[in-house]
Amino acid sequence: MYFLFAASGLSLTGTGDESPGLVAHSLLMWSHGVSRLWRAAYLRTVRSTFATVPFYRYRWAVDGRTDPVLVPGRTGTHGGAVSPAEVESAQVDLVPLAGGRLEADPSRGLGPVLRPLPPGALVAVLDEAGSRPPTDLPGRVRGCVLDPDGMADGASVVLAELTATLTRGGTVLAVGTDKHLIRLAGALPAEPAVRLGRRPLRELDQLDGGPYGLVHDRMLGYLGAFGACGRWHLDWHRVYARETDAGLAFTLLRQDSPRFVDVLVGGGVRGRVVPCPRHGTPVVLT
Repeated sequence: MYFLFAASGLSLTGTGDESPGLVAHSLLMWSHGVSRLWRAAYLRTVRSTFATVPFYRYRWAVDGRTDPVLVPGRTGTHGGAVSPAEVESAQVDLVPLAGGRLEADPSRGLGPVLRPLPPGALVAVLDEAGSRPPTDLPGRVRGCVLDPDGMADGASVVLAELTATLTRGGTVLAVGTDKHLIRLAGALPAEPAVRLGRRPLRELDQLDGGPYGLVHDRMLGYLGAFGACGRWHLDWHRVYARETDAGLAFTLLRQDSPRFVDVLVGGGVRGRVVPCPRHGTPVVLT
């Protein structure tokens, strides 16, 4: 089964019933606007990475890569894309020569893929791995991390804050796996649980028909979200995707360290990158 994974940046609204004129206009936007900007950002990232990041500099110099080719005559394995295992084992060498952060941030990119939230809203990331709270949420939106295993006895300070916010009529959005979201709803009192907003996490090879969801990878963070138009939208301002013979390879365009370029998310998920018929932005079919 195929699901549309479209890049956001224009609008996440729409019915999906596009007229031929709108489709033609969107394709024109892709050809002459978004596509050029997107690829230009990717090329800048590749060239900067080749010049400054030890892991990629050695790999591409010896083995090569394509799209773009950096060393004439050397096209590399899988076009230069790398597996998550290779990237994880080379953690220190993903830091640019000038220095930078060493650890990956599973919460990276959460703010940009969420639909607008009212001031004072609370976003709760359900994560038993002890990740840090999201740092890129919109202004006046609070963020926290809640360990699902710590909710059983009802003594969690975070759980108490979620309950209090919902009881006051505030907005709480929980982000996590289906299992963790169900566990949180069961730990809340009945009335607050009804008002709880939920965004389930989906890995790249688990995209479904929505109506809500966030595309997430433990290493690269949040890659996109399910839009109101019925397509999975990629955060194309911050994430690039391209096809390789090993699957779709993803690049973080705005993260300096650790540098993630052409990572085969999910170990390599087969798919295609084509223009979204409504927004004129990249769509991935998986």
